[in-house]
Amino acid sequence: MIENLYKIPNHVAIIMDGNGRWAKRRGLERVYGHREGVKAVERAIKFARNVGIKYLTLFAFSTENWQRPQEEVNAIMSLLVEYINEKMPMLLENDIKLIFMGRKEGLWDNVLKAMEKGEKETAHCKSMTVVITLNYSGRAEIVDTVNRIIKSGVKQINEESFRNFLYNPDIPDPDLLIRTSGEKRISNFLLWQLAYTELYFTQTLWPDFDEEEFLKALYDYQSRERRFGKVLDE
Repeated sequence: MIENLYKIPNHVAIIMDGNGRWAKRRGLERVYGHREGVKAVERAIKFARNVGIKYLTLFAFSTENWQRPQEEVNAIMSLLVEYINEKMPMLLENDIKLIFMGRKEGLWDNVLKAMEKGEKETAHCKSMTVVITLNYSGRAEIVDTVNRIIKSGVKQINEESFRNFLYNPDIPDPDLLIRTSGEKRISNFLLWQLAYTELYFTQTLWPDFDEEEFLKALYDYQSRERRFGKVLDE
């Protein structure tokens, strides 16, 4: 069925929602849902690479997620470090660059070291870029961007120059945003970048999000006309 794809988004962003509910429905602790969610991350990365998506941004941990139970926060951070250390060969073999986006303040030392390792060892990779947003919120990014502009001494700003002060200004805006678990909101994710992004919502919980579900999102995307505020010829 992949052969039927003819309009591949350059950049896909995903709000990976539903790990906790996946575990709860099975009578398990939430941490088991996050562990299964990591498997879905690997499936999504490999699939995106295979179909030619150039950028994949994954919402891993928001600034608001620190309010979750400490045991769950510990599990998420530990899984992140474990994933970077164990999956580095897979990323390198597939020529995938790994970068992180978000505030570093408050992150554990071992997490920061793993992030640095992942970015450094994959810096030369060119086939696809995977962006992990960690300790991230869209409003925080905009606030930090404004503070950097003030600090720089720039007195006048427009959309283009504002973009230059974002966390990762060289990454293009997402063409498609996917959110799993049935929730229909963007939850403070990439507020500046999602201005003209196509939105796709699925009832599927993130641990169950597989290649078939990813294809459904891409087929839906290729059926849309992106106008960017313009009127297309009838």
